[in-house]
Amino acid sequence: MFKAGKYDVIVIGAGHAGIEAALASARIGCKTLMTTLSLENIAMMPCNPSIGGPAKGHLVREVDALGGQMGITADETCIQFRMLNTSKGAAVRALRAQADKKIYQVAMKEVCENTNNLDIKQVLIERVVVENEKVIGVEAETGEFFEGKTVILASGTYLNGKIIIGETTYKGGPNGQRAAINLSDSLKELGVKFMRFKTGTPARVDARTLDFSKMELQAGDENIQSFSFMTDTPVKNKTFCYLTYTNEKTHEILRKNLHRAPMANGIIEGTGPRYCPSIESKIIMFPNKERHQLFLEPEGLHTQEFYVQGMSTSMPMDVQIEFLHTIPGLENVKIMRPGYAIEYDCIDPLQLKSTLEFKGITGFFSAGQSNGSSGYEEAAAQGLIAGINAAMFVKNEEPLILKRTEGYIGVLIDDLVTKGTQEPYRMMTSRAEYRLLLRQDNADIRLTPHGRRVGLVSDERWNRLQIKKAEIKSATDRLNEIILTPNRETNEKLNSIGISEINSVMPLSDLLRRTEISYEKLQKYFDLPKISDTARYQVNTNFFYEGYIKKQSELAMKIEKLESRLIPEGIPYKEILNLRSEAREKLSKIQPRSIGQASRISGVSPADISVLIVWIEHQNRIKNQNDFESCN
Repeated sequence: MFKAGKYDVIVIGAGHAGIEAALASARIGCKTLMTTLSLENIAMMPCNPSIGGPAKGHLVREVDALGGQMGITADETCIQFRMLNTSKGAAVRALRAQADKKIYQVAMKEVCENTNNLDIKQVLIERVVVENEKVIGVEAETGEFFEGKTVILASGTYLNGKIIIGETTYKGGPNGQRAAINLSDSLKELGVKFMRFKTGTPARVDARTLDFSKMELQAGDENIQSFSFMTDTPVKNKTFCYLTYTNEKTHEILRKNLHRAPMANGIIEGTGPRYCPSIESKIIMFPNKERHQLFLEPEGLHTQEFYVQGMSTSMPMDVQIEFLHTIPGLENVKIMRPGYAIEYDCIDPLQLKSTLEFKGITGFFSAGQSNGSSGYEEAAAQGLIAGINAAMFVKNEEPLILKRTEGYIGVLIDDLVTKGTQEPYRMMTSRAEYRLLLRQDNADIRLTPHGRRVGLVSDERWNRLQIKKAEIKSATDRLNEIILTPNRETNEKLNSIGISEINSVMPLSDLLRRTEISYEKLQKYFDLPKISDTARYQVNTNFFYEGYIKKQSELAMKIEKLESRLIPEGIPYKEILNLRSEAREKLSKIQPRSIGQASRISGVSPADISVLIVWIEHQNRIKNQNDFESCN
């Protein structure tokens, strides 16, 4: 081994977690190294060619609000945009976009290559080097040793990866890449505990062999919104997606070949994702369902490859071809890349602190699918936080720990490090207790101050936020200042707008609580300030959901009191006899940083929390008494 460089932060992996981690630490001012198995696969999308979706779109907005890169690059390179759940409330609306996978990769690679303080190397890392329970660097298969004050594991699904297609299996990562075998073994030698998970992907098919006339056209939105709060140029739709369905013949072929499915014959050992099952799993789970929807999504503008969304599979190739040919529009389809499953090692996230640093190895962080999560967006969110906190560690500054009341990123990380996961974790809106407060439209107001504090938010982004906040305040104040009286003149004006008459004195803002009224409509007839589209949307939402927002805010404030009650480090939980044995075991393992986090641990009851609070207060009284006596 020879010393090949000295860094503040070393990132293992250049997927969505690795990129955000490396960019964050470098932009904050730390000398950073990002390593990858292949420079051509930086920011690769090995699965679906899309970014965003329910809850995931929220994560992208939050990454952007903190100063991350995913939203900006998505706006520049995505080719179709759709806002989902528009018929539902504002809390669950989410942007989803089809990405041009290659252009996205090229754009992200260019950003990384032109970022100050960031070196990028194509090299396979085989060992994380630790001395005295503190990370000191990494070793590569080329014989190089890179010294690092901190290391971030962002290896995705490459750790001890195994590709499975029917009876065919081989060591490897996504898209035919190499697997990181020795790195997985070296981490186990350090005492890192692993789980074995599985994910999968559908076949990619040749668009020239598809009959789109037999499918339903899925167009993008006319009024398109962007992911990034910094995007000025309107994003554009450049392509279409298509919808088709499986049928009984498809299901019959799958049923008669289930004995050949790797999940049935014992080839697959890892736990797969509950919310994105393979088509063979769907047949077993939903035996009475007559059809399953499939979306045909283009992989990009300069390729004939289409992704068959909804048909992830690891069945043998002859079965894949046979069942695809039963689907309307795919009767003559040709497969360009087979569907496959991939098994991989991932760490048990209960080994991590809320900062994403390992509890037993100082300076060693982990982010993304290596933490047991799934999805590009979940990976990017964790990578950003890991990169920030590695930089804060180097600079000896306060880490960034987002609360559940502050963002979906806070929910995601808290779930992983407090509850753990027994399957690939996917972010969903239902996981957030305060989702009306955590809307995608207000991510900048919630999180950009945090990004400013750690040094990721530029002056331009900060000034934009101040302007937006001023616009919202100006409009809100004016709506509350204008008082409507139930006279003839007022009601005639309201009738002309299509608003029913009023019978009592009220502020103009009360009208925004009606479904048919908007700020834009009132602005035409009342003296209201002109504000941006984003500020106007938020004003409309704030007033329409005002009562619900107030209730959630009050509940969040109560929870904040528990979160603010920090637990001293090193508490000997096993010596607190009034705690139940399960609680002692779980608290000792997870080492929660606050009473709030402790209360969310599975197996820790409210009675245990009460015992813990009393014990901590008793210890504080003893300490204060000892301090007083020592001073006298």
